[in-house]
Amino acid sequence: MISAIIFTAHLFFILVIFTKKWQDDSLQSAYVNAGLIILLFSVGWSISTMLLKVFIEPEGFGIYFDRDAMSLTLLSIVEYFFYRFYYSDEIIGDDKGK
Repeated sequence: MISAIIFTAHLFFILVIFTKKWQDDSLQSAYVNAGLIILLFSVGWSISTMLLKVFIEPEGFGIYFDRDAMSLTLLSIVEYFFYRFYYSDEIIGDDKGK
């Protein structure tokens, strides 16, 4: 269940950034940003899974919070801070210089 929520949140985030970049810049920029998000998600998920394999058993802390859900949660926390910095002007809507 946690994994489904995280996947849905990522899909929603991709759609929001794709739409904002398409409206503000171009369609090509929107595709590049969507590709960046997908690439960082897939690579980040494998790295966080690799790190958690050392410390956590596959069962994790229960049926709903197994090792995969933990790695997705860890990835989402790291991505939150990265994307908050990377897309700060898109999310906040800073109109300086326009």
